[in-house]
Amino acid sequence: LLQDYRSGEKHLLLQLSNGNEVHYPVGSPSDLPPLGNPDILEGENDLTALSFLHEPAVLHNLRVRFLDYSSIYTYCGIVLVAINPYDQLPIYGEEVIDAYSGQDMADMEPHIFSVAEEAYRTMIREEKNQSIIISGESGSGKTVSAKFTMRYFAVVGGAAQQTSVEERVLASNPIMESIGNAKTTRNDNSSRFGKYIEIGFGRKGDIIGANMRTYLLEKSRVVFQASTERNYHIFYQLCASRELPDAPENFRYTNQGGEMQIPGTDDLSDLERTRNAFTILGVQPDQQMELFRILSAVLHLGNVNIQASGCFASQAEDRSLAVFSKLLGVEGSQMAHWLCHRRFAVGGEMLVKPMTGQQAVEARDALAKHIYGQLFAWTVQRLNSALRAQQGRTKSFVGVLDIYGFETFERNSFEQFCINYANEKLQQQFNRHVFHLEQEEYVREELAWSRIEFSDNQQCIDLIEGQLGMFDLLDEECRMPKGSDESWVRKLYDQHLNSKPHPHFRKPRMSNSAFIVLHFADTVQYECDGFLDKNRDTVFEELINILKASFQVRCFSFFFHLSFHFFCTSIHPKHNFPAHCSFFWASQFRQSLQMLMETLNSTTPHYVRCIKPNDLKEPFLFDPKRTVQQLRACGVLETIRISAAGYPSRWTYEEFFSRYRILLRGPQSQDQAQASCRQALPQLIPDPDQYCFGKTKVFFRAGQVALLERLRAERLRVAAVIIQSQVRGWLARIRYTRILWATLTIQRYTRVFVLALILRYTRAALVIQKTYRMMVVRQLFFMIRHATVTIQAFTRGMLERRRYRLLVAERAAVLLQATVRGWLARQAYRRVRAAVVFMQCCIRRKAARRQLLKLKSEARSVERYRELNKGMEVKLMQNKCSQLLKLTALAWPCPLSATASLSVCASDIRVDSALSLAPGLPASVLFLCVRQADCSGDQARARSLCNTLVPLSADMNDLIRTLSDLSIQAYQQLLSITETRLQNIIVPALLESETIQGLSGSAVKLAVSRKRAGSDPRTVGGEAPTMASVLRELGALHTALTQQALPKTLMEQAFHQLTYLICASAFNSLLLRKDMCSWSRGLQIRYNVSVLEEWLRGRGLQAGGAVATLEPLIQAVQLLQVGKKTEADAQGIVRTCSALSSQQIVKILTLYTPHSDLDERVTLNFIRSVQGLLKGRSNSQPSQLLMDVRRVFPVIFLYSPPPVLSAEQLVIPDSLKISFLRKA
Repeated sequence: LLQDYRSGEKHLLLQLSNGNEVHYPVGSPSDLPPLGNPDILEGENDLTALSFLHEPAVLHNLRVRFLDYSSIYTYCGIVLVAINPYDQLPIYGEEVIDAYSGQDMADMEPHIFSVAEEAYRTMIREEKNQSIIISGESGSGKTVSAKFTMRYFAVVGGAAQQTSVEERVLASNPIMESIGNAKTTRNDNSSRFGKYIEIGFGRKGDIIGANMRTYLLEKSRVVFQASTERNYHIFYQLCASRELPDAPENFRYTNQGGEMQIPGTDDLSDLERTRNAFTILGVQPDQQMELFRILSAVLHLGNVNIQASGCFASQAEDRSLAVFSKLLGVEGSQMAHWLCHRRFAVGGEMLVKPMTGQQAVEARDALAKHIYGQLFAWTVQRLNSALRAQQGRTKSFVGVLDIYGFETFERNSFEQFCINYANEKLQQQFNRHVFHLEQEEYVREELAWSRIEFSDNQQCIDLIEGQLGMFDLLDEECRMPKGSDESWVRKLYDQHLNSKPHPHFRKPRMSNSAFIVLHFADTVQYECDGFLDKNRDTVFEELINILKASFQVRCFSFFFHLSFHFFCTSIHPKHNFPAHCSFFWASQFRQSLQMLMETLNSTTPHYVRCIKPNDLKEPFLFDPKRTVQQLRACGVLETIRISAAGYPSRWTYEEFFSRYRILLRGPQSQDQAQASCRQALPQLIPDPDQYCFGKTKVFFRAGQVALLERLRAERLRVAAVIIQSQVRGWLARIRYTRILWATLTIQRYTRVFVLALILRYTRAALVIQKTYRMMVVRQLFFMIRHATVTIQAFTRGMLERRRYRLLVAERAAVLLQATVRGWLARQAYRRVRAAVVFMQCCIRRKAARRQLLKLKSEARSVERYRELNKGMEVKLMQNKCSQLLKLTALAWPCPLSATASLSVCASDIRVDSALSLAPGLPASVLFLCVRQADCSGDQARARSLCNTLVPLSADMNDLIRTLSDLSIQAYQQLLSITETRLQNIIVPALLESETIQGLSGSAVKLAVSRKRAGSDPRTVGGEAPTMASVLRELGALHTALTQQALPKTLMEQAFHQLTYLICASAFNSLLLRKDMCSWSRGLQIRYNVSVLEEWLRGRGLQAGGAVATLEPLIQAVQLLQVGKKTEADAQGIVRTCSALSSQQIVKILTLYTPHSDLDERVTLNFIRSVQGLLKGRSNSQPSQLLMDVRRVFPVIFLYSPPPVLSAEQLVIPDSLKISFLRKA
């Protein structure tokens, strides 16, 4: 709003979120648009915390969270609103379950796991049964929410490895999806039945069993599917199997919708998953084949050809009838006959009458629906028997209700009527529970309160189920032999329009075969066609008897194990019934619903409302009209209205004092927050009815927080203006002083510059004159010198050329003389050298002949060789003896029996005596003995030693494996004990403890009380854990490992695992808690992490990766502290946060909360800019949102061999009893 509104004005000047200004027309004050909430409440995770509670504000908040923050969960008081994203989100892994396990619902971000955790902890704490009621339209995600709820219970209620009970509970999901889910126009995996699953827990909180109740199975889908829809999944899975190669296009019951395949699903793999689930639940393969045989028979029954006259083709000609009869083991001719005929009694005589073609088709379809309905009921009964807990072991249970939401279509029939009736009952229970919680809150705070009016739909319920209500009239009409839908509608008109007009009943203007019911969610028009037939659920007795007479009775055992009321309406469809009979479908449903309501009223309920954001199944597409329609239908807006009727905004006195302290006058103290609030509020809000003081909180009606925010903003604006005026005056004076000083300085420097310039000009003129005169004189001098040098050069050149010619002639004469003298000398040298060479050859030839004769005479003598060999043998013996002396150090003069004594002594060493020996002493002794025996040539002794020692070495392999397993087990148990002690103190110590005192005082907790109604905060005795507690546990472990002299590498691996646990637990909690994502809290966390880093470095444990493991948490808190406005900031975030994934960075930016008025939220444009930069990252970055707390690093035990003992170091003690050994 850019301009204040005054009474009588016709336009409002508004600024839209995109910055555009518009003139909004206003006819009267009642046409004014609703007020928006302050920016500080933008994207609030609890709708009841909004200052203005109306539909536009709720829709805007949901849209911001869904589209801008990608948050699909939002609290609305005790209700969790879940919007279907139509996309796979990484928020359901086991690391997320670990993060929510044991945490308070008020501290964590909204999630389906938070509701499940609240129900689980409340059940254990209060020892009272719980219920989680999940409702919504088809395609809104009810089944997925129920599935994740059960998965959460299976994890927290079991061990790390799921036990057989948890496996059986989870195995029921694929079975029920196969036989109870189908593709509709709104949902590819729509549950066509309602179910209530009771998960039983023992005294220790572990799952021990489960039980399932089902409601409103849509049996009409077996025989008819609308366009683009499918039958139940199990039929298409059978068609995709190898045992039944027929395509679904060949069956009438599966080809009506024209959709044979669902994109992204594989029917064959789904069938395998279903069969595996049956196996887990104890259904044998032969029983499974019987089940599939019945389903196949239903498909072939739909292909049975019925002629227009109503007569059947013969069994030999109709293949489908023959296959149907063979699969069920019935007489084909009898089945063909009674599908076309009916039997009835007239005057005590039984008559058989043929049916028309349409009646025969209806009888065929009724039989198919009945068979499938009985098979469905048998499957549920079989699942319950497999999941049933032992008698007396169940201490309490948590029920999960997954049922249809309110439905209204263009044509509404009996199914929609029953569904909307069930939602009326659930809405009544919901309204009363919400009202009860409001009363409890007021009583707890000792408030004087008056009754809050809320929409009670009891009149609508009485219209349906009361005396002479719609159900009673429907049952009465079904008992009439000639009852019809038109007759029943006329009775409704007479009873609820003419006789006693009912405020929730209407008649359409243009129809006499329809009626209108004003439900709590919407006004619905129902068409009466088919109400009586669907209520009777007619199947003729003769067809049932044929099935019972089957020679394959074992295939139909389920027909005899179910209650008789399943067949009453089928056997006697046209007979009169007594008034108390409850054989009709509506009466059965009313009774089962009454039992459900009694169960829900005996438990503590938790509500999940699933919302379908659009009808196109597009991911993250938000349709406001469809959303608000569902919010009205599921009662979310009624919850907000009830909250708005009382005091929706609730602040503790400390929070109020911290936020609005600037509005209080006079000196105030934090210790007197309650007294200050009581004194200041009457001055701020004159109307005392707009607020109320409780014991620990101050309560405000709707809009008062926005008023206080406006007063606070005005006070801040006035204070800012005063501060700005003073600062601007001070800045102006400073600026004037600086300008004056600068002016004088400039003048001084200007005068100096001018005088220096004149002086430089004068000096330059003198230099120019001097240089010019010098240049003239130098030019004259150079000219004269050049002429003189030229004359001298010509004269000297002429004289030198004359002298050169004389020298050349003299040199030529010398060369001729030298050549002649050289030739004469060479000729004399050659003659002398030839004579010398000839004389040398003669002398050498004579000496060679003499040497040859001498060698021939020596070769004939043997004595020469003996002299040479004699010296060589002596040398070899000396070398061998010296080598043996080096190799052998032990010797024994004992007989061979000492070898056995030595081996026995070595193998019988006790552990206590071995500890006193030097490491490796027995092995060194045995090795030296073997070497001595080998070197001395004692083969028998060496062989004896080897035969004894080799088996001992082989036995060591098993011992080594055993010791290795024991070492790993001891290591893991030690870490498990330490992790258990650390688990409950990591988050309070690392994230919540305020080590830097006073820092959080500037941070403002903007949210209203986050504690869910009925969820008491957990109190822990003693002081809150701090970093000293964590360091105390780590120090105890370090001391114990040090005392045991563990290797440094093993100690580093242990602390590497523990620091990863600390980092993962704290990091996951940080990503799921909005109150932790602020600048001040990031500073606290960074200091706590630095304390842990210093502790690790002080003990030298940083080398094993313990400090590096903390990098994700360090970068996360740094992200909370850096600037988040400009493009440069975005690039810096992407560059520095290398250990964080893209999802983690965006999540932290989304959760960032301003810690003071000087801080701002992270804009959506900045987040998108960061996302764009993150797309260029390499694929090696982690993709998950949360860290895996259960990750275990492999441990490596390095082998440390004992030192090698030489012979000189051997000291053999007497305890070994080998005194016969001695050193050689």
